[in-house]
Amino acid sequence: MNAAATTSASASASERVGVVIIGSGFAGLCMAIKLLEAGMDDFVILERADAIGGTWRDNHYPGCACDVPAHLYSFSFFPNPDWSQTYAPQPEIRAYIERCAAHYQLHRKVRFSAEVASAELDESRATWTVRTRDGRRFESTAVVAAMGGLSRPLLPAVPGRERFAGRSWHSASWDHDYPLDGRTVAVIGTGASAIQFVPQIAPQVGQLHLFQRTPPWILPREEQTFTERERRRFRAVPALRYLHRARLYLGHEVRALPFTIKPKLLELAQPLALRYLHRQVKDPELRKKLTPDYVIGCKRILISNDYYPALTRPNVEVVTDGIREITRDGVVTTDGRERKVEAIIFGTGFDIHDYVGGMNIIGRGGVDLAAQWRTNPEAYLGTMAAGFPNLFTLVGPNTGLGHNSIIFMIECQVRLVMSCLRAMRQRDVVLLEPRVEVVRAYNDELQRRLAGTVWMSGCKSWYQNAAGKNTTLWPGFTVEYAARTRRLNAADYLMQRRDQLPAAVAVAAGRAA
Repeated sequence: MNAAATTSASASASERVGVVIIGSGFAGLCMAIKLLEAGMDDFVILERADAIGGTWRDNHYPGCACDVPAHLYSFSFFPNPDWSQTYAPQPEIRAYIERCAAHYQLHRKVRFSAEVASAELDESRATWTVRTRDGRRFESTAVVAAMGGLSRPLLPAVPGRERFAGRSWHSASWDHDYPLDGRTVAVIGTGASAIQFVPQIAPQVGQLHLFQRTPPWILPREEQTFTERERRRFRAVPALRYLHRARLYLGHEVRALPFTIKPKLLELAQPLALRYLHRQVKDPELRKKLTPDYVIGCKRILISNDYYPALTRPNVEVVTDGIREITRDGVVTTDGRERKVEAIIFGTGFDIHDYVGGMNIIGRGGVDLAAQWRTNPEAYLGTMAAGFPNLFTLVGPNTGLGHNSIIFMIECQVRLVMSCLRAMRQRDVVLLEPRVEVVRAYNDELQRRLAGTVWMSGCKSWYQNAAGKNTTLWPGFTVEYAARTRRLNAADYLMQRRDQLPAAVAVAAGRAA
């Protein structure tokens, strides 16, 4: 057989597994670990890149770090006593993920360079068929979509972007081979990524034009460097590490109160943020540009100690005029002025509302989940959609947080998925999905609660979709979410057992299993 025939035969072959996990970031690895701990070894992880790590593999821009304390932004079951500081930089977080994968020997389960193109349910066989863009095919009982919300960089629809003759890139695909020293650079966007990399590149570049659409509210970053003695104590006395994490968790958890229940309390934080701005920026004109005109908390609150000082540098200009177009040589604002630049860096965030990562996911009756969620993403507990049995989404609709660690939410979701998979085994269930009326009631409840939160107080943010609906955040304390996801409530689901299938279909499903 020649090479072409071998490749074709390999592409057409199917690999049969119990569970397909899509993505090898925090969510995908957590799912894999819990499957292993339950003795469910029959799974694969499909990873589009050639290494694990997800968001923390792809984002390696200068200054990249987490804005949740590291002892909290890590798995509860795999603690790390050796974090160097409160907010871990990207290399440390990626190393932690790699260490976690090595500890649980997960690399053997990963299929690299396996970008998923589609997943389709065959109801007659109670089987999902997952296809990758290079032609590989996997058949499974269940699919866990664990791509995460920060995996699809969003580039702005600015006319002429493709005409630019210089170098340009998104912060999630940083071009480390292009020297910025002495260059004239445009940065478009002033969100969570930009406030980290702008202070790093401002001293290097000759001139930096920072294009700001809306100024963020910024608070000081309370950083602590852990000494070797402190790290040694964390290693030697696990109880100290546990108490430190518990203190962090409770300190963050209480913040849900002003965000979700008593937004008026945020009025206490707004003067603090304004005083911080006044201390850091003495120029009244620049300070006016950097003063938000919306309630603090309506958009994501950012933390930084060096962003404001970077903007006061003589080689940095904050531009608040809108961008009209990008030309071959630079950026033109709505007042007609063109700023000629050699490089453009987009700090414009991610397509947070694309919960299926550009895949075609076809459920019952040929319904495409991507099309269904394009305008109205809704799931039960952010994890399952009606009409898509045995499909689980981690970090799905309304599971994001404005106050605590997303790792906590991931662990809660994985606990729910494991409860579903165990119930399927114990009850000989081949298809499990939430009831339509349960999904409807749950999401109606979420939107009623979200209406009273600070996130819906009048500003436009990435928390909301194009219709202005908040499909991103959980509207309460995480302890409530943990209680609701602790175990499967059978009454909320439709469960179809093998013996309820037509005889011919049952035989086919049995062979597939």
